[in-house]
Amino acid sequence: QWQLVESGGGLVQPGGSLRLSCAASGFTLDYTGFGWFRQAPGKEREGVSWISSSGKISDYADSVKGRFTISKDNAKNTVYLQMNNLKPEDTGIYYCAARSAYSGNYIFTEEKMYQYWGQGTQVTVSS
Repeated sequence: QWQLVESGGGLVQPGGSLRLSCAASGFTLDYTGFGWFRQAPGKEREGVSWISSSGKISDYADSVKGRFTISKDNAKNTVYLQMNNLKPEDTGIYYCAARSAYSGNYIFTEEKMYQYWGQGTQVTVSS
């Protein structure tokens, strides 16, 4: 059974850092691409970062470029999102999503391309 469980969210002051983790059970990470999405209160869910199944290619939304880093540890079956220099506008529920079909270096940025989703973890950036 495939399951994604996010953790690492919390309350942090502006300028602070958090590292989100996504434990991916039932997946073979060598063959799985991932995305992080977030939903702010009153707004639609948006893409934040994506990593190819090869792990060699990643991309970011313009709003987080230079501040966030996505990575995956195949041995630990875990995907990470390192978030630095956090801003109040980064507040929201962060979701991990998986696409379990090998696609090499290709990145999928659209939600509809992901079959599996976690339950989300809350990130609040506030002083």
